[in-house]
Amino acid sequence: MTFQHKISASRGKGSPEVIGFREPDTGSCQYICVDPATGAAAAIDIVQEFDPANASTRFDSAEWVLAQVKERGLALDWVLDTHPHADHFMASHWLGNRTGGTTAIGDKVHDVADIWAELYNLRDAFHPERDFGRLFADGERFKLGELEGRVLLSTGHTAGSVSYVIGDAIFAHDTFMQPDAGTARCDFPGGSASDLYDTLMRLLDHPDDHRIFIGHDYGTDTRDDPAWESTVREQRDSNIHIGGGVSKAAFIETREARDATLDLPDRMLHALQVNLRGGRLPKAEDDGNAYFKIPANRL
Repeated sequence: MTFQHKISASRGKGSPEVIGFREPDTGSCQYICVDPATGAAAAIDIVQEFDPANASTRFDSAEWVLAQVKERGLALDWVLDTHPHADHFMASHWLGNRTGGTTAIGDKVHDVADIWAELYNLRDAFHPERDFGRLFADGERFKLGELEGRVLLSTGHTAGSVSYVIGDAIFAHDTFMQPDAGTARCDFPGGSASDLYDTLMRLLDHPDDHRIFIGHDYGTDTRDDPAWESTVREQRDSNIHIGGGVSKAAFIETREARDATLDLPDRMLHALQVNLRGGRLPKAEDDGNAYFKIPANRL
């Protein structure tokens, strides 16, 4: 499968090249972050496709990543996720197995796992240390070739979200959307509009020209083409939910009113029990097949 993609060029020493592409069914934006000096790469928030109608999975996005890595002569050192996604399955375990790249997520994934273990009544199902190669603490640093990466705890959308800052690129996941679309929802279990405001302020505390790469884009009433890159200055000045110095109280009021109108994602109850296993399906039963467990009347 071929994906529409755009390349955000390196700006020079210490700045990565970023290949962004979008999974159309869920509007999920995915990235390959590359150190031009060494060819070291990180895959970020890669989707495992899922069809809710027949509960079938595919790896179109992950296969495309592998093709890009091969074509460009890259080494996939990291397979990073920003949080356990609610609207799509993660491909991290699959990609890590095929490339040897280290799978990683924030260590607050434990908090998300505790919430969903109770909701699913699956008390012993989720073991982040088993299912991810590395659990990052807030402020932890890592290397991507000659580039330095930094992890920022970014709660609000979930209790365990992180952002990755690699050179002048901020992979901000479900925090900001494009300036003309606002910000991400906060109404999932463990979410908080107050926490998201604090996260947004933390992300905006970077140089104006730092690039922000977001987790989703669905277009708007006036923009059909998907987009996923902006700058700190563009978000600070013109984001429709927070730009121009909106107060925390006003933001919370806007965000919570918007969230009250939204349905849950159609993949959510399937996705969390997969993503909290690093993208693995539930353990196969005695017939060799995996089965989903869906809580009734809980959300």
